Amino acid sequence: MTLPVLYSFRRCPYAMRARLALAYSGVKVEHREVVLKNKPAALLEASAKGTVPVLVIGNTVIDESADIMRWALSQQDPASWLPSQQREAISTLIWQNDHEFKPWLDRYKYADRYPEHPMTYYREQCEAWFATLESSLKQHDGYLLGASATLADWALLPFIRQCAHVDRTWFYAANYPHLQAWLDKLLGSELFASIMHKYQPWEEGTSQE
Repeated sequence: MTLPVLYSFRRCPYAMRARLALAYSGVKVEHREVVLKNKPAALLEASAKGTVPVLVIGNTVIDESADIMRWALSQQDPASWLPSQQREAISTLIWQNDHEFKPWLDRYKYADRYPEHPMTYYREQCEAWFATLESSLKQHDGYLLGASATLADWALLPFIRQCAHVDRTWFYAANYPHLQAWLDKLLGSELFASIMHKYQPWEEGTSQE
């Protein structure tokens, strides 16, 4: 039986999302680590966007990270990451993260490319999202939507990690104790460790599992 093929890049937060959900659900894939400066023809043939992650399942191609996560959970969802009563709230959090927070994260991380404002300005815009998440985590005692992690927690994790790592000293000194604890808890999990394995760049005619 041919395994689904995942085109990925280790440090890409969108690709981390896909790997987290696939690992959690137990879906085995052929992992193809991509060098973004030298994208393989097979990736571009599968998805003209040329971005990762891309999951190829037979003749089906899924090239949006949140869609890959949901597909993985449709195969198996052992800890109920996507409970039916919370699907709308989960989708809302992911949308806000991807469309409202992520553009400010990019400007904060690459502030030299956006000289219109100082780096601190972009960080302040990111803090609006931090404050929202801090409030939610405090209300729900540890996770974004309740007593256990859902798809929203794991989908947002790579982006909060990326933002925190721009200036770790600042982040851990800031007044977001629940967000800091949440981040450390998820980053310290066996699941996260399992998806950060270092792969050699994939070359045509080879396979990575």
